[in-house]
Amino acid sequence: MTTTSQQTITLIRGLTLIAAVSIIIGNVIGTGVFLKARVMTCNVGTPGMVVTVWVVAGLLSLAGALTYAELAAMMPRAGGEYVFVREAYGARLGFLYGWMQIFIAKTGSQASVAVAFAIFLNDLTRGALGAVYFTPHLFGYDFPIGTPQLIAIGLIALITLLNCAAVVVSGWVATALTCVKIALVLGIGVGAFVLAQGDWGHYAQANVGGACEGVDQAARLGVAGFGAAMLGALWGYDGWNNLTLVAGEVKNPQRNIPLALVGGTVVIIILYVFVNLAYFYVLDPTAVAGVSKTSSVAREVALRFLGPAAVTLMAAGLMASSVGTLHTLILTGARVPYAMARDGLFFQNLARLNPRTRVPVGALLVQGVWACILALSGSFDTLTDYVIFGSWIFYGLVTASIFLFRRRLPHAERPYRAWGYPVVPVLFLLV
Repeated sequence: MTTTSQQTITLIRGLTLIAAVSIIIGNVIGTGVFLKARVMTCNVGTPGMVVTVWVVAGLLSLAGALTYAELAAMMPRAGGEYVFVREAYGARLGFLYGWMQIFIAKTGSQASVAVAFAIFLNDLTRGALGAVYFTPHLFGYDFPIGTPQLIAIGLIALITLLNCAAVVVSGWVATALTCVKIALVLGIGVGAFVLAQGDWGHYAQANVGGACEGVDQAARLGVAGFGAAMLGALWGYDGWNNLTLVAGEVKNPQRNIPLALVGGTVVIIILYVFVNLAYFYVLDPTAVAGVSKTSSVAREVALRFLGPAAVTLMAAGLMASSVGTLHTLILTGARVPYAMARDGLFFQNLARLNPRTRVPVGALLVQGVWACILALSGSFDTLTDYVIFGSWIFYGLVTASIFLFRRRLPHAERPYRAWGYPVVPVLFLLV
């Protein structure tokens, strides 16, 4: 049980609107916008359809953000989605959701991003850091342990310690790293339009004979192709919901959380459309579809105006993007075990806040240890599959809770009411 002195120590609302927007953008913009254009072109065939998919997926994500904005403004508490599930469906489902986030979704995401950073760093050093020391065989899988895993663990430990500082500091870091991400996307887009030799006629062309490595024939064109492209685009937008986990530390949450959720999502849509238009200005659809699966369209476009330096730039940019995403994942993820511990559903010591920094250091450290254990798997694809399987089960439950709260608590204070209710939440649920 927490002591009296601990009960008087509360979270500090130190995250400004800019920091809140930065958490959303920094968490969403990862590698998808740089890697998915090739596969999506194979799926739907033309630049117009690729851009359409990015817009539709963005609008669907915005529908989710509009729904979450009402919930978060109504209950701006640490734990976000965990709080919504607990209040809507009871402690049992809240318990299940929280444990899923702690042991699968948040820590698995952190491990996958750290492993991705190690992969990009190994590429930057031309394979010098790819040594494998031993490969234990457990549960029917091989787990190679080597330098990449040690790098991933070291990065998780470093960013975890950074987040033990006051939340204001974490907000500053998130803002700085988000600026780097935005600069990378804008740099590729502006460089493509200004410095590269392109052709506006590419937008009227279609993929004809592109290699489409690794893209199943059944996922090309038609309804199946559009659906496959949508999955890729929705993965590229994933992560906007994490701001709700730190709702208890956002200044003026009733105003800033809805503004950040909606504004951040709109900025991401604009950036994604802009950079994809830049890709097709430089490369025709067949060339985009023909890019090797070991490369990226962003890298090939950058080569056109930067030359060989593009290889280093892209590797460094993707590393910076990974660090930014990992930082916001660790910052937001630790608030779930903290909130659960406050409710008596997790180890009570994790409900303690550091008296000086006012952050849940214990929750951060426990989260970091488990993320490091998951990172030892070394497989980016295994980790992301692990995360998605657990996460999407609860996305629908969280969104559906808005209907329960509207009926059960009709007179509750709602500083923001979801635009387009009930159509917008229903649309998100159906998708």
